[in-house]
Amino acid sequence: MAHSRRILTAELLSIGTELTVGETRDTNAGELARSLTDLGVGVGRIQAVPDDLGIVTAAFAGALERVDLVVSTGGLGPTPDDLTRESIAAVAGEQPTIDPTLEGWLRGLWSRRGMPFPEMNLKQAWLIPSATALPNDNGTAPAWWVDRPDGRIVVALPGPPREMRPIWKDHALPRLQAIGAGRDIAHRTFRLAGIGESQLADMLGEELLRASNPIVATYARADAVDVRVSAVGGDAAAGELPARSLVDAAAEHVLGLIGPYVWAEGETTWPEAIGAALDDRSWTLACLEVGTGGSLATLFGDRPWLALGESLAPGAPGAAAHADGRTMAGLEALVRRAMAVGGATVGVGVRSRPRGDDTVVNVVVVQPDDVHRERRQVFLGGANGRSRAGLAAAAVLLAQLQSGMPGNGAVGGPPLSVARPARAPRGQGPRCSPGRAGSGGHR
Repeated sequence: MAHSRRILTAELLSIGTELTVGETRDTNAGELARSLTDLGVGVGRIQAVPDDLGIVTAAFAGALERVDLVVSTGGLGPTPDDLTRESIAAVAGEQPTIDPTLEGWLRGLWSRRGMPFPEMNLKQAWLIPSATALPNDNGTAPAWWVDRPDGRIVVALPGPPREMRPIWKDHALPRLQAIGAGRDIAHRTFRLAGIGESQLADMLGEELLRASNPIVATYARADAVDVRVSAVGGDAAAGELPARSLVDAAAEHVLGLIGPYVWAEGETTWPEAIGAALDDRSWTLACLEVGTGGSLATLFGDRPWLALGESLAPGAPGAAAHADGRTMAGLEALVRRAMAVGGATVGVGVRSRPRGDDTVVNVVVVQPDDVHRERRQVFLGGANGRSRAGLAAAAVLLAQLQSGMPGNGAVGGPPLSVARPARAPRGQGPRCSPGRAGSGGHR
């Protein structure tokens, strides 16, 4: 039988005093929000609440007045301060009782270990009449799926991500899909470098950024600036376009404005994009850095195609030992030495130095039949400038690997394309703003 209510909106509750006092960071909510958005369920609110019965109960009650689905994490432990079950029961007006099947499963966990069963844990065998248990193979707290009389749904998940994630993906999310939760949606995300978020917004224009369907939005990440194009499909019976058609048409328009700055689509990372370009040619890479604190090698991480990664302090003897390491020629000599030591096919060298409040970056890319040299100025100095120097070098390297076109060795070429955009953003110059740091994750 069809579900009595279309599940189109949701709110997320993260329950636990450890969150509201800052002892634990919540990573669950972001993961849940993304999967719900991908399903076509709009997340209208995310809130963290402490282990207080009145506050948690009010949070559930308020959310159930506003949205079709409430997903909570945390508060399913066995101790008196784990209050999620009590709060849901209070909102539902139902009395929890011990479920014999859950009790047998719980007692079996301790019996297999030859340990006495703590009676306190019987709380984790509770159910109310409107709830069904979702199995937890990684802990002792089954989740709850609660069907409300008006068709609304509550899903209560454990807090530890290693328990929450498989329950959500293997049990809760498939049930939502089975009842037809969400709507026809689609999205495409483009990753950009060599441009700041404000410059990008200026290129796209206010009219495009204020459109409601499709929606075009910009996001500054730690390692890039993203442009996300998303849409909700219309009624096919009325001849309205599906979401994919709307998104693809808008994405083509967006690419016409920002194409030269786009280095990847989707969730591709710098090492994934660079690794793919190297693997296409069965090439390996040597990375030589001066004054960056190893930011480029840190960005790459442990990759099979990285034959050598070396970082020198600006005053180190090796940084000036080959044809004056402060010049492009000297940096190239250092790169070639690193390539020889690592047996690499390609080499990239980056040297950063402060200039006022910002950072100047020299980049040399040595390929089998080509040498490219480029100078940039990146936003901010100190650790931020060094990190951005690594991102600038990654952008130059990827552009050279993808272009397959011989360079002329000139300094200060375009960011990621052999052609500049038709309409340059205000304030564009040699400055590169790969994106500002984000706010970080939760737990």
